Amino acid sequence: MRLHRNLVFTVIDSLNAIFNEGEYADKVVARALKKDKRWGSADRKFVAETIYEIVRWKRLYAEIAEVKEPYDRDNLWRMFAVWAVLRGYKLPDWKYFEDTPLRRIKGRFDELSKIRKYRESIPDWMDELGVKELGEQKWEKEIAAQNEQAQVILRVNTLKTTKEKLRDILMDSGIETLFIKEYPDALVLKERANVFLTQAFKDGLFEVQDASSQLVARFLEVEPGMRVVDTCAGAGGKTLHMASLMENKGQLIAMDLYESKLKQLKLRAKRNSAFNIEYRIIDSTKVIKKLHEKADRVLIDAPCSGLGVLKRNPDSKWKLQPEFVDNIKKTQAEVLESYSKIVKPGGKLVYATCSVLPSENQEQVQHFLTTETGKQFSFVKDQSILASESGFDGFYMALLERKK
Repeated sequence: MRLHRNLVFTVIDSLNAIFNEGEYADKVVARALKKDKRWGSADRKFVAETIYEIVRWKRLYAEIAEVKEPYDRDNLWRMFAVWAVLRGYKLPDWKYFEDTPLRRIKGRFDELSKIRKYRESIPDWMDELGVKELGEQKWEKEIAAQNEQAQVILRVNTLKTTKEKLRDILMDSGIETLFIKEYPDALVLKERANVFLTQAFKDGLFEVQDASSQLVARFLEVEPGMRVVDTCAGAGGKTLHMASLMENKGQLIAMDLYESKLKQLKLRAKRNSAFNIEYRIIDSTKVIKKLHEKADRVLIDAPCSGLGVLKRNPDSKWKLQPEFVDNIKKTQAEVLESYSKIVKPGGKLVYATCSVLPSENQEQVQHFLTTETGKQFSFVKDQSILASESGFDGFYMALLERKK
């Protein structure tokens, strides 16, 4: 295996943007892949996967390389050398790799791999929080699962096609997919591929959406003809899934604080041929008040720590701060209190997060049910999904019904 100079330089530049300039890894990778039109799929794969690998294992590699933040370019080269040696690459005779201590790298790796916070490459506070909330054994398995590479999962757009037809169409493009038992709308890619370049994607036949995330819309029990409100729609993965489950019949209101996200959703909805969606920016409390007791179904896909989706967003291990986790719990309680009022008597609500922490999940729901607003609801069921058990993202969802 040879290292190519232009690819490695792109990786170093990208790591600098992520670690030192606070940019998001997915945006940096997308930009890096557009750098040279002559790159083939193997080159692009190397760039994307290497950036994500070094971001994922930052703490471990920095410790082995004996470098501290902020990382200058020499530090980044030393971390890259650690990655390359551990991956079995022969280091070329470039000046950046002079004096790389090959044997010591392997020795330090073996030594540090005995300590979880280095082995799983996480901040001390996150390790402590995980143990406190999930217990030693569960956290040990969960954080290991969160460090595996995420699979590419598609959700078929049933407004336009079926799962069987989509599988055949993708097969014709050389992309092999498999069904996943108990996930009625999902296809998993056998090998990673850029599905966004396919005609099937341009025709709106599918969206990329993790299998756990695909459970949420069905958990809400939406049906054609209902009035449904997605209160934290974002760019709308779950909104679009609900539109297809509603067969474009009824009214689906997608709300968000950010207009830019709803604009993105509009484009996706057009491609998906989802026509029953209305868009509302939450720019005042009036927007919520107008909907009080008006909806059959309400989804609160609450803002959260994202500790269930680290495999998909490895840079959030370094961006997330303990204060954020404390503050987001207050926001979750407020959101649940405020948006639950949209549910009409006899209607249902799902509270969901992509976190694995009970304090953001079960405990939020239990607390809500003791409040004045919450006493109007009864608990129906909940589901807690761990990456270590499902192989997909960590998620939580609770179904509540408003008393008649």
